[in-house]
Amino acid sequence: MPNTIIVGSQWGDEGKAKVIDYLTKQSDLIIRYHGGANAGHTVVVDGDKFIFHMVPSGIMYPGKKCVIGNGVVFDAEQFLVEVDELKEKGISVEGRLFISDLAHLVLPYHKLLDKARESDSKNTKIGTTGRGIGPAYADKVTRVGIRTGDLLDWDLFTEKLKKAFAEKKFLVEQMHKATFDLDFEETLKQFEEITKRIAPYICDTADYLFNALQAKENLLFEGAQGTFLDIDHGTYPFVTSSNTLSGSVCAGAGVGPATIDHVVGIVKAYTTRVGNGPFPTEQLNEDGELLRKEGAEFGATTGRPRRCGWFDSVVVRKAIALNGFTRMALTKLDVLNVFKEIKICTHYEVDGVKRESFPTTLKDIEKCVPIYETLPGWECDISQCNSYEELPENARKYIKRIQELCYSIPALIVSVGPDRSQTIEVEPLT
Repeated sequence: MPNTIIVGSQWGDEGKAKVIDYLTKQSDLIIRYHGGANAGHTVVVDGDKFIFHMVPSGIMYPGKKCVIGNGVVFDAEQFLVEVDELKEKGISVEGRLFISDLAHLVLPYHKLLDKARESDSKNTKIGTTGRGIGPAYADKVTRVGIRTGDLLDWDLFTEKLKKAFAEKKFLVEQMHKATFDLDFEETLKQFEEITKRIAPYICDTADYLFNALQAKENLLFEGAQGTFLDIDHGTYPFVTSSNTLSGSVCAGAGVGPATIDHVVGIVKAYTTRVGNGPFPTEQLNEDGELLRKEGAEFGATTGRPRRCGWFDSVVVRKAIALNGFTRMALTKLDVLNVFKEIKICTHYEVDGVKRESFPTTLKDIEKCVPIYETLPGWECDISQCNSYEELPENARKYIKRIQELCYSIPALIVSVGPDRSQTIEVEPLT
């Protein structure tokens, strides 16, 4: 299979893990290149559900190798929880899971600071997961972060941790008037035990990937979150703390741009969002409730109910422009089975002017009034369909209209249910 990037085209939760799982069987290496444990990837295999926050979801295939790249902020505690859960289910990761020595660590004080900032009445409520992602990235860009490779030099790690403790204690207690209930010696002891377990996984992953490319191995890059949570191009400040776009692969994994052959945009058949921020097609009504119920729309990381709305082609067109999609993967089409009529947002109206493109300012996004087209639903179960031709005519018309509105990007797959087997291949990667 060609070297491929997987990117969410909306606000995350598009079903990326299922598509990653689907493409893993054709790949040799699966690489996570940004984000942290704030992203939950759910894979369902033969009815069994697996939720990953740190370990790349491609680990489910025996023999496949997985890499956590330098662009990730690494939560060692969560990583070990997932490794233990996999072992309990008879899935070994030995010799096929690698962590970049340049990945920055998410430490307990990052989580404490994250929650203190979010609860501080003086701050804008972003809707953070409280997993310490923002503070960890902040330490990285201000050049005071601690990396996984630092764990292998214990004196250096101890020195850096001690300095960070004093600073974070001041920020939590003095700036945010919250309780700093961490103990330095206990944290040091905790990470001494963690280091014993994760040290065998740590290496120069950029060098590892280069050698894999030289050996003609196939690489699959696993994105987290979605396009409109990108720190630069998303609905700032209601975004994540990393670049979620396809272009961030090169820096986040340590590969050159000529490495990439395909970019697959994961497109949910409707739209959802977790946390605060603008959402033009949100349905605060029975339709929104039904989408949430049928789609089981609750966050894999927090369990929070997701905000739900109709498909927004304006959002997806912008995602295509920003990421350079060569294929779309349409997910959760089966959730729409129960609707008599289905709406698609084709354009926005802003101050009485029709707009085809997604605005860049929060002020304009908040003024967007969706312009809808209504299509007939299919009102039947499609979860057992095995080919595109087996889909009801109205379902095929719905897919066709989405493609027409989204620059006619070819469909890689159509997902008609959560299980690995409920996947219809349309136009494979070549």
